[in-house]
Amino acid sequence: MSDKFDMLRLENQLCFPLYVCAKEVVKAYTPLLAELDLTYTQYITMMVMWEHKELKVKEVGAYLYLDSGTLTPLLKRLEEKGYITRRRSADDERDLIVTLTQKGAALREQALSVPQKLSSCIDLEPEKAGILYELLYEIIGKFN
Repeated sequence: MSDKFDMLRLENQLCFPLYVCAKEVVKAYTPLLAELDLTYTQYITMMVMWEHKELKVKEVGAYLYLDSGTLTPLLKRLEEKGYITRRRSADDERDLIVTLTQKGAALREQALSVPQKLSSCIDLEPEKAGILYELLYEIIGKFN
């Protein structure tokens, strides 16, 4: 027999295992990224910068699903570490341009081992990993 409060049971929430999984994955990344002196959010930002080299702050935020309130201090810290530079666009001063530095580009080589090491922490068959990946992006798409 179900009662009207069943929907409030933790075991009936899809959001809870998503939350725990995300938290545990980031926790698994922490010691690997500590070797690079990066937080997880700094790491994913650097991944975007390694791929694109130069972007507007708004574009970085769009790739990472982060708002400017989160992104501004994050980019400031990466700039302090010498991995990126920020400057106003000559075309439109409202746009802030983020550029990967040589030091930031060099960090990419050091980061190569991170995905391999993490994949050994999450022992998931490639087929299941692919399905999970697709499902997660399907959920993300529902919010955008």
